[in-house]
Amino acid sequence: MAEFLDLEAQDGVRMPWNVVPGTKQEATGCVVPVAAIYSPIKPFPNMPVLPYSPLRCRTCRSVLNPFSIVDFVAKIWICPFCFQRNHFPPHYNSISDDNLPAELFPQYTTIEYEEKASSSTPSVPPVFMFVVDTCIIEEEMAFLKSALSQALDLLPDHSLVGLITFGTYVQVHELGFGQIAKTYVFKGSKDYSKDQLLEHMNFFLKKPKPPTGVIAGARDGLSAESIARFLLPASECEFALNSVLEELQKDPWPVPADQRAARCTSTALSIAASLLGACVPGSGARIMAFVGGPSTEGPGAIVSKSLSEPIRSHKDLDKDSALHFHKAVKFYEGLSKQLVHQGHVLDLFACALDQVGIAELKVAIERTGGLVVLAESFGHSVFKESLKRVFQSGDHDLGLSSNGIFEINCSKDIKVQGIIGPCASLEKKGPLVSDTVTGQGNTSAWKMCGLDKATSLCLIFEIVKKEIPDATVPAASNQFYFQFLTYYQHQSGQMRLRVTTFSRRWVAGQGSIQDLIAGFDQEAAAVVMARLVSFKMETEAEFDPIRWLDKALIHLCSRFGDYQKDAPSSFSLSPRFSIFPQFVFHLRRSQFVQVFNNSPDETAYFRMILDRENVANSVVMIQPSLISYSFHSGPEPALLDVAAIAADRILLLDSYFTIVIFHGSTIAQWRKAGYHNLPEHQAFAQLLQAPADDADGITKERFPVPRLVVCDQHGSQARFLLAKLNPSATYNNEAPLPGGDVIFTDDVSFEVFLDHLQRLAVQ
Repeated sequence: MAEFLDLEAQDGVRMPWNVVPGTKQEATGCVVPVAAIYSPIKPFPNMPVLPYSPLRCRTCRSVLNPFSIVDFVAKIWICPFCFQRNHFPPHYNSISDDNLPAELFPQYTTIEYEEKASSSTPSVPPVFMFVVDTCIIEEEMAFLKSALSQALDLLPDHSLVGLITFGTYVQVHELGFGQIAKTYVFKGSKDYSKDQLLEHMNFFLKKPKPPTGVIAGARDGLSAESIARFLLPASECEFALNSVLEELQKDPWPVPADQRAARCTSTALSIAASLLGACVPGSGARIMAFVGGPSTEGPGAIVSKSLSEPIRSHKDLDKDSALHFHKAVKFYEGLSKQLVHQGHVLDLFACALDQVGIAELKVAIERTGGLVVLAESFGHSVFKESLKRVFQSGDHDLGLSSNGIFEINCSKDIKVQGIIGPCASLEKKGPLVSDTVTGQGNTSAWKMCGLDKATSLCLIFEIVKKEIPDATVPAASNQFYFQFLTYYQHQSGQMRLRVTTFSRRWVAGQGSIQDLIAGFDQEAAAVVMARLVSFKMETEAEFDPIRWLDKALIHLCSRFGDYQKDAPSSFSLSPRFSIFPQFVFHLRRSQFVQVFNNSPDETAYFRMILDRENVANSVVMIQPSLISYSFHSGPEPALLDVAAIAADRILLLDSYFTIVIFHGSTIAQWRKAGYHNLPEHQAFAQLLQAPADDADGITKERFPVPRLVVCDQHGSQARFLLAKLNPSATYNNEAPLPGGDVIFTDDVSFEVFLDHLQRLAVQ
């Protein structure tokens, strides 16, 4: 895998096929699509940031890059995408072989351009609109208030802050009026247009409403002081905000015993979006919603107020009997269009034992590139630590950036089907756009309202070349070129353009199999298949994920495996492919495919995070890592198998969302007896501490912060580990090793799975 990690370290790109199948037929036979997983603003320590504008091709608008052919005498460069000849402008006159501009250096395939801010375009401060649920019990209210006041301390001083609270009614707090607390109240069950809002909130008291045009920001006729009533710099409104928070009470409206609280989440979010759209359109603004229960009022309600109606489950969605689901999704689709148009982000912090409606909200969070955190309570470390991480600066900051536009250029034999990930299609048609759509498609440009260092997009390509060209063509032309352009607002407020250009060799025809195998990245392939299967499960009715994955794996093995026909024992896979069946085995059992035992909210949450994380993190979600600690050896990786459990071992399981520290039965007995507190048992104390330190290290750099489960063998929480292990020893087969464990399941083990795979592949 080393060379693929090097490519990622240079350009932030991982592809399943690093040698690309060159024709449409070859690509179809390869099963795993030609794709790329790209992190648009992954930080690179040695990447130059150039203080001038990029040079673009006259025809296809691609940017000058190391793959361009340069004629230093005639001062011309040829674009590798469309072969257009372009003249260098006068300020490039002094270039020569020994005097290259940075963008032509062969090692700078990824480079950034920074626009110097002119005095006419002042840099816009970041905007945070807190939308807070008040239909929660007093104890939760106290947790939430303390977390919010901590967050306010961490905000940059120049950032603008607003506050909306909601329950039965929506209350917009006027922070700019310091003398007394003043709020505007809206009915939760009603839908308000932007104009009605501005009218109600006295935006046109001093200055009459302009007769035509949209009202958006200070430019278009809103007075600056009317905006400053609701959005104030953090340094100025700290006192006003903290006093509102201190006096914040649980929603005062009585709730009958047989009913749920009236909670109008959708109306509150809609009002927040319209208010930001009127005051700060096109700037990096985030709506941060803190929700503590299901929405029961307004157009985005997920369940009625009556407790006799249960909240929708996966079964209801499959049978299409979830009454409110389609209406709510349609509402949030409309909201997502509005937010994308305004360039604003929706973040969701959902803390409740019940569902709050993440499955419905998913479309708005994902298309705006928002963050999502799911925890059981506002007092839980998952919520508290994650919220701190959002505003943290330093080594582990998220690098929140905004207002991104992502564009792509590629060679003419490739088209783009779409992107699975946190972005929204800008409907930019062109010759690059494929007719088949996967994810956000029908375009070669996407809007990314919010993006951070970890955001990763999965681009799905289609090879359109029909047949292999004749052999007389020189070998140099068997390269496909790709260029990714990300235009975004950096944390510093400056606009930047990141350009990544790379090429991959294509092969076709006889003898190409060995080349394809050599360029196969099985981790990237597993992640692409995971995103695809999740996407298909959500968009295709009657889709059978297990069957689809199994068929793909069998086709792949029968094409790339070595075997004699009908002889399963002769079957073998190259090391490049050997872990792929294992990834598929764990993907079939993962929470992305097995929705049983998870609510629609949890499934939506897991998939949203899978769709935005890089390859290394996604692989941990599909196939967790397991580390074993014992007296006999230092920490070492263990097989993800029930055989790894032993009485004198501690196991550390990292499944991305949960970290489990699992003590074998002997270790647990010694710990309960307090041996680690005795001076003569220093080694035991160190053994207990080691996994805790490692878990702490993982937690520090991950978002959302994972849940930590510390458990003992045969304890009730041990299920968090057992559910992820390969069931090689179950209750109905062989006895476990002494001190080991069995799993009570009827699932097949990996050995049986592999056995079936070999039998089917050689047919």
